[in-house]
Amino acid sequence: MNKYAYFDRDISWLSFNERVLMEADNETVPLLERVKFLSIYSANLDEFYRVRMPVMLRHQQQKDNNEYDQANQIIDGQQSRFRSILSQSILPALQKNGINFYYQDEIPQELYQDITEYFYCHVAGLLQPVLLTESLAFFPENDLLYITVILDNGLDTEQIAVVNIPTDHLDRFVSIPKNGEDHIIFLDEVIKQNLKSVFPKASHIDSFNIKINRDAVLDTLDDDADDITEILERQLRKRKYGYATRFLYEPGLPERHLQTLNETFDLSQAAIVQGGKYHNSKDLASLPVRNPSLSYLTWPAARNLYGTDQLISLFDSLAQHDQMVHAPYQSYDRILRFFNEAAIDPQTEEIYTTMYRVAHDSKIALALISAAKNGKKVVVLVELKARFDEANNIRWSKKMKAAGVKIVHSINSIKVHAKLALVKRTHPESPLLGLLATGNLNEGTARFYTDHVLLTAYQPMLKEVKKLFRFLSKKKRPEITDKITFQHLLVAQFNLHTRFLQLIDREIVHAKNGLPSGITIKVNNLEEEVLINRLYEASNAGVKINLIVRSICRLVAGVPGQSENITVKRIVDRYLEHGRIFIFRNNADPEIYMGSADWMNRNIYRRIEVVFPVYNETLKKQLLEMIDLQLEDTLQAVIIDDRLKNITLTGENGIRSQDAIYALLSDKKLYE
Repeated sequence: MNKYAYFDRDISWLSFNERVLMEADNETVPLLERVKFLSIYSANLDEFYRVRMPVMLRHQQQKDNNEYDQANQIIDGQQSRFRSILSQSILPALQKNGINFYYQDEIPQELYQDITEYFYCHVAGLLQPVLLTESLAFFPENDLLYITVILDNGLDTEQIAVVNIPTDHLDRFVSIPKNGEDHIIFLDEVIKQNLKSVFPKASHIDSFNIKINRDAVLDTLDDDADDITEILERQLRKRKYGYATRFLYEPGLPERHLQTLNETFDLSQAAIVQGGKYHNSKDLASLPVRNPSLSYLTWPAARNLYGTDQLISLFDSLAQHDQMVHAPYQSYDRILRFFNEAAIDPQTEEIYTTMYRVAHDSKIALALISAAKNGKKVVVLVELKARFDEANNIRWSKKMKAAGVKIVHSINSIKVHAKLALVKRTHPESPLLGLLATGNLNEGTARFYTDHVLLTAYQPMLKEVKKLFRFLSKKKRPEITDKITFQHLLVAQFNLHTRFLQLIDREIVHAKNGLPSGITIKVNNLEEEVLINRLYEASNAGVKINLIVRSICRLVAGVPGQSENITVKRIVDRYLEHGRIFIFRNNADPEIYMGSADWMNRNIYRRIEVVFPVYNETLKKQLLEMIDLQLEDTLQAVIIDDRLKNITLTGENGIRSQDAIYALLSDKKLYE
């Protein structure tokens, strides 16, 4: 029996979503940003029901545990808080700013004519009402919104109909300017106000919003399957018809009708949840309010390190020194420039890159297409199994292949999550140029994910990147017998797990010998027990360990005899913390690594991940300063205590680390 304690993976994630909800309740955050945090909370919860709740339910059925019931209890409490924040805090604040958002309040009579006009001009032709008594084959799709309509025809009989809310074609909200104020109404209400036109024979109509979340986990793919693209496309078509995991309904729906829907929609495995009046609160992110004073002030992109090199080739400047881009504080243009220069550079012969989540209108993919048409060899490993991005990745994969790009897909049982690009040139001193990142090569998410991208011409490390691309192109499983070795890179399936354990062990030895020791780790998720156990052992040896973990954290900090030298912080602010950074004090000679790998079972055992060292002393100093600011954060950081609670911090001279990092990167002295 393991002597150490751990938090449950999924209950820990719910603690993170609670932290998101705390930002919606934070009155120091601009009003529209608080609305966005409500949206983020709701979107997160939808994914949780689509992906994790099916797993938890199966575990509960297979063995005696109560995590599934515990999760539902936690979610019920969070949902209650969600509704309270919206109705008691955010809606009154919007009204003070001349924005009337009708969430609970009755819609005034003076707006009815505008609503009816909008209904007939934009909505009516998109409605597809179905009488359940006539068509028991109706199947509500995943995550779409519907109205259950109870029809009384005056003959002591009732019929149940379902009407779609066509948010796949229309905005969720209708904005009606009137008397110098904005009036915002749910599309749901536009339809409800006009149901008499849809069912003219009914003498009385009641209506209730409903929504179903369905299992979104795709079937396991066989490594021997020939065409992963075709298989995935078939599975994606099935995803919206997975079994129901949650059924949300509006309060007031009579029990007898709820039972009818339960039987008709086969909700036997679903959590039946009385929600609020409206569902898909993630749509709040698109609330049609145009008032910049209610949002964060825009931060112009800070100047990139070595920004004076703009007039010369990026490739030539890389031959002189490593560079780094800290998105979104700094402009992502330098990353786009890397691919654009490669597309037209006469010395460039070959380009290799991984793509995990491709931007919808990817400029990087377009540059790769141009490079192929310009006669360069372009090889792109597109990970088709990136959850919820499968369809977009397939689309770009086909488009690039048609242009002459060689497309490689990972073997079916392993995802390639590494973030790498390599350019091979006919240059005598720097034949290889590379890009290694902590986040996706995606200029869309780079606007609000904090990530770090290293651009380098360090040949020994780039030769290892080339070696990895050669292996990935063979589409084979990594085996113990593989002779591939890495001295610089830490690569999951090869040396990453072992090397991290060695780095922790070295700190333990230093601590026991009275030498400077310490570990600072920043990741999105911390789950894998072997690494957690080694951190516990380091704590017991006297190593001070600072962890910054955004969401899942199974490590329990502050427990005597286990983790009393470990603190865990969580930071939620205007940007999504996404970069993974690993710092080992190493007897006052710090080693710094960055990369794509969280410390989760999937990252360690079922993915190809790459973590890379930072050798440039200027860049190391910069990263250490940024991490120090995050460790000092008292305004947006919370401590995760030994009960999985988000404990807020206080301090007279509070630091908001994202503000401080932006100021740091904007300081001209940094580039002198």
